[in-house]
Amino acid sequence: MPLLAQAQAGYPRESIRLIVPFPPAGGTDVVSRMLADRLAANTGWVFVVENKAGAGGNIGLDAVAKSKPDGLTLGMGQTANLAINPTLYPKMPYDPLKDFTPVALVASQPVVLVVRAESPYKTLAALVAAGKAKPGAVTMASAGNGTVGHLAGEMFAKKAGAKFMHVPYKGAGPALTDLLGGQTDFFFITPQGGLPFIKSGKLRALAVTSAKRLPVLPDTPTVAESGYAGFEAADWKAVVAPVGTPPDVVKRLNAEVEKALAKPDTIARLLAEGSAPMGGSPQAMAAFLKAEQARWGAAVKEANVKLD
Repeated sequence: MPLLAQAQAGYPRESIRLIVPFPPAGGTDVVSRMLADRLAANTGWVFVVENKAGAGGNIGLDAVAKSKPDGLTLGMGQTANLAINPTLYPKMPYDPLKDFTPVALVASQPVVLVVRAESPYKTLAALVAAGKAKPGAVTMASAGNGTVGHLAGEMFAKKAGAKFMHVPYKGAGPALTDLLGGQTDFFFITPQGGLPFIKSGKLRALAVTSAKRLPVLPDTPTVAESGYAGFEAADWKAVVAPVGTPPDVVKRLNAEVEKALAKPDTIARLLAEGSAPMGGSPQAMAAFLKAEQARWGAAVKEANVKLD
């Protein structure tokens, strides 16, 4: 009752803490700070962005789950900590479907299949043919076991009927360095990480995992249109609150996120980095999370992914 009274009396009365479960300057952090800035400008609310990295995003979201459900602590969840980790980790500190109140879907971003400029693989078809002719001879780099790029690669290999050798790294930086150096053959990389090298001619983009082509890479076909209908894999971001957060507060937060995502400058910013705004109701987000956890969980099991 006191929480509902607060929601009715005026929200928020204090600054809002937005916990980002990854390090500063990463993709999730950049989107989180952009959204916080847009929300602050539109409402006059004060946001404090706090980075709590570790355990694939589990540490930060666990802090959100254990916070007071008053609407003053929010978290920026994403594919890893809400959909992949529940199957990947033998023990989770929280239940993504029970310990959070969905607030709003923010943005989605596919990964891009890239090879170095000197690679003999000029097309996706050529890469697949090599993966079928010599199973395990073609190497696929990833930023780590269980990452979106890794699982997207495993799902694609299964869809294509090819066999690639997975080479996990401790982060996208080392994976990219070895790809450019010729130690591996291809890499499913985020648009932010790959665009500078694609534009400079050091990398060649063979396909994107989104349903439609990216405006920033209009000449790069999707995996689906390259002969694998229905294939789609994306890393998404979503705002969550502790379970028990008052419905009126959730409704207000959702409405403000929707307004921020509809702003032309927000849309332009997201599209420029290879992302796309999502939005929708908290109820739609709840259904989305359930479906995504099932889909990515199946991918983890099928690929027999183990933590480093």
